[in-house]
Amino acid sequence: MNNLMSLIRPDLREFSPYSSARDEAIEGSIWLNANESPFDFELHEGVTLNRYPEKQPIKLIQRLASIFNVENDQIAVSRGSDEMIDLLIRLFCSAGKDAILTCSPTYGMYSVYARLQGAQIVNIPLLKGNNFQIDLSSILYNKNNNIKIIFICSPNNPTGNLLKKEDILRLCKEVANKSIVVIDEAYIDYADATSLANHINEYDNLVILRTLSKAYGLAAARFGVLLANKNIIQWILKIIAPYPLPSLITKLVFDALSPQLLLQVQQEIICIKSERTRLFNALKDIPFIKKVWPSEANFFLIETDCSQKVMDACAKQGIILRSQFDKIDLNNAIRITVGLPEENNQLIQVLQQVR
Repeated sequence: MNNLMSLIRPDLREFSPYSSARDEAIEGSIWLNANESPFDFELHEGVTLNRYPEKQPIKLIQRLASIFNVENDQIAVSRGSDEMIDLLIRLFCSAGKDAILTCSPTYGMYSVYARLQGAQIVNIPLLKGNNFQIDLSSILYNKNNNIKIIFICSPNNPTGNLLKKEDILRLCKEVANKSIVVIDEAYIDYADATSLANHINEYDNLVILRTLSKAYGLAAARFGVLLANKNIIQWILKIIAPYPLPSLITKLVFDALSPQLLLQVQQEIICIKSERTRLFNALKDIPFIKKVWPSEANFFLIETDCSQKVMDACAKQGIILRSQFDKIDLNNAIRITVGLPEENNQLIQVLQQVR
């Protein structure tokens, strides 16, 4: 990106990152440079804990690059994709001056991290009457030089819909050299669509967020992935913590991405998508549910005039749902995750008994 430097916070343009002992020397047999304990401490086979880990574990990066079909220098990993959201806002937004743009209702952490950074928030609501697609004309009308990052979640949380690829790519083109366009693809594995990471070589301002917390079943590992052109990756690695990933987590994630377990993940995705169809049809037949929004994720958004009653009835049976009462245009909405077949059966049974 020729204009990347002009988008980065002015006070960071000459930024010199902290150089850790591991950055300066990763080879050797006697390590006396990092003030570590020399005594091996091994709780897990093959993982010693007395030495600092790699900043970006190369073997894991290579495996992820293969999975996500990008080059090694187009990927960075962190403690969940939330950390990448924070890093992007801190990198591009000066406090009290710059802004992010969001499209509500959507994932709330974009705004949380913007507030923590002192960045302004411009919100252009999704078009509820158009199945929660982005209001592209309004976004382009309201674009200005202070909007450094545009966050779009696709499939969107909490509405579950996939945003139109052509709208996103046009947006990338229209705001080139003015804004970074960040596409949060936390739920893309459940969609009948391919990742927009295929386009990061065409659009220098396109950034993709991926997570292993959903389809890969690693929510407790807190592992997030950023896919972007190598210049953005290099800048992210300048401001990320010296040792962002514990060695145990790196080993766990590497093992979880073995060909055998990846095949298991694909089977689980097939199961969730099948259950999504079954649950969608069952929810539509329940009289008090006014609307079940079609979903490309592993959850549904439903609307009902008795939303609190539904939440309470499910809670009494140990079924926990997520209210969306505080979201724009979702005053009576509930988000329901697709569970195991037997869990979905219990949910349907409870909902059918609500009066």
